[in-house]
Amino acid sequence: MKKIIITLLIVLSVNLAFAQQEDRFRVGMDFGFAVPKAGGGGALLYLEPKYNFKSNMNIGLRFGVVGMARDVVYNTSNETVKGEVSGNGSFALTYDYHFHKEGSNFAPFLGAGVGRALFSNLAIEDPIGDGDDIGQLSTNSATFGMVRGGFETGKFRLSLDYNFLPVSDIVDVSNNVIGETENSYFGISLGFFVGGGRWRNSSF
Repeated sequence: MKKIIITLLIVLSVNLAFAQQEDRFRVGMDFGFAVPKAGGGGALLYLEPKYNFKSNMNIGLRFGVVGMARDVVYNTSNETVKGEVSGNGSFALTYDYHFHKEGSNFAPFLGAGVGRALFSNLAIEDPIGDGDDIGQLSTNSATFGMVRGGFETGKFRLSLDYNFLPVSDIVDVSNNVIGETENSYFGISLGFFVGGGRWRNSSF
C-alpha cells in the first residue's frame, strides 16, 4: 500500500509539473477594446483554436469580430466627419512564442499572424450637421497582418495586438469615390483558454 501511495504521488507531481503540453490542442476566447487608427473606439471578440507543436510554441486560427465607431476623413472638403461601422469579421493564421521560466506560472509571449478581413457598411453623417448621409462604404475584403504580445498565467491571458488593415474608399450614392477611411486598429483584450495544459512549474 505504501508503494502504491508513493507511486501515485510521483505520478501526480509529474502531472503538476507539466506546462502547456506539446502535441495538444487548446481553444482560447478573448474579449476587449478596439482603438481605431482613425480615432474613436469599439469592442472586439476573438475565438482561436490552437495546436501546441512545441511546449512553448503554437499555431492557430483566430476568428475575430470587431465593432467600432470612428472618425473618417472626407478628402473632398478636407473635413472630418463622423461614421459608424456596424462591424467587421476576420480570420488569421497565427503563431505565438512563449517565454516561460522554470518555477513560474507566468508566461509572456510574442506573436504574429496574417489573414483576411471583411468590412461592413459604413454610414456617413453630413459634416455640416443636418443629418444627411453623404456616402457609404460598400462591403469588401482585404488581406491583413497582425502582431501581438502579452502574457498568460494559468489559463488566463492578456493580449495587446495591432492589426494592419488597408484603407477603404468612401463612395457616394452615384458610386463616386469621395474620400477614404483607415481600418487599422489596436486591440486590448482579456481572455482564457481550455485544453492544451496550463502554465505551471516546468522548464522547456
